[in-house]
Amino acid sequence: MDAGAIAALIAAGAFVLLVLLLAIPLLKLGRTLDEATLAIRKTHEGATPLLTGAQTTVANVNSQLQQMEGITHGVSSITSNAAALTAIVSSTVGTPLIKVAAFSYGVRSSVRKRHDTQAIAEARRNRRVGRRGGGR
Repeated sequence: MDAGAIAALIAAGAFVLLVLLLAIPLLKLGRTLDEATLAIRKTHEGATPLLTGAQTTVANVNSQLQQMEGITHGVSSITSNAAALTAIVSSTVGTPLIKVAAFSYGVRSSVRKRHDTQAIAEARRNRRVGRRGGGR
């Protein structure tokens, strides 16, 4: 055996050692890829019922939203009708009521003023009578 043959044997041994050292991580990587494939398959199988449930939920929400839209449309028409009715009542009854309130305030003020004037005049008369009667 010459030096070239020994070097070839050492190189072959090193190559076998290198292949063995790289084989272990490659086997572990293969197992990891198998587990990842199984996880993806299980996720895919579990996602179908979830997506079906989500689709059902979205359909129910859409029907509820349509009902709410009908209700809000009815409420908006009721609100506009109430606003129109309020305007009619206000214009029909409001102005006469304001006039009646102003008239009654005027009558009350006049009566109160007349009563106060009479009370003051009577008090003056009583004072005069009291002075005359007390001086005799």
